[in-house]
Amino acid sequence: MADLLVLVPTYNEVESIADLLARVRAALPDADVLVIDDGSPDGTGELADAAAAADPAISVLHRTAKDGLGRAYLAGFARARELGYGFAAEIDADGSHDPAELPAMVALARAGADLVIGSRWVPGGAVRNWPWLRQAISRGGNAYARVALRSDIRDITAGFRVFRTSALSRFDATTVSSQGYCFQVEMAWRIEKSGLTVVEHPITFVERAHGRSKMHMGIVAEALWRVTLWGLAERLQAAERPRRS
Repeated sequence: MADLLVLVPTYNEVESIADLLARVRAALPDADVLVIDDGSPDGTGELADAAAAADPAISVLHRTAKDGLGRAYLAGFARARELGYGFAAEIDADGSHDPAELPAMVALARAGADLVIGSRWVPGGAVRNWPWLRQAISRGGNAYARVALRSDIRDITAGFRVFRTSALSRFDATTVSSQGYCFQVEMAWRIEKSGLTVVEHPITFVERAHGRSKMHMGIVAEALWRVTLWGLAERLQAAERPRRS
């Protein structure tokens, strides 16, 4: 059995899912792929089923409703642990992440990293086809998270990742508080805070060619207030420690 499960959450990605699956299989022919579809009304799930019928390395987890990126990934992590995979990868279904980067990221995980992040904001990383405002929001959000959470991660919001499943096993899924894109921040920060090894691998992020981005200002606002609350809680706990000792 393969020891890597590539997780692909989908919602209305019928224009891109077939190409993305083909590219993942070409980049990692020895890996398995799990599509996690949240009841896409556009036929994404059915197209994924057809790919799975033609390729035994691909499987599909159908969920009945759009329930958030975080819950989709938690379901994928649970499947990876249950089936005994050593590693679980995250990749967007829209083609923004290049699957050709996965072998290098997996190699870093095999070499000892607990989390490998495909990073836009480290030397060698880049973003293509984004307007300046969206780049500024991403850079500013990452900078704010680093300060608020006292993190060393340059691209803590990134969604292109490889996890060691033993690292994921340290966390109770019921304690993960965010379910939107802020989920990525929370998972990376919790792994870093636990003293596990986080490595950032430079990638080029390319804006989707098909469909509509699911990013909106509500997602940005949720991330800001959650990061602020987490950072304040950490500082309060640190201030309390000397009194208790």
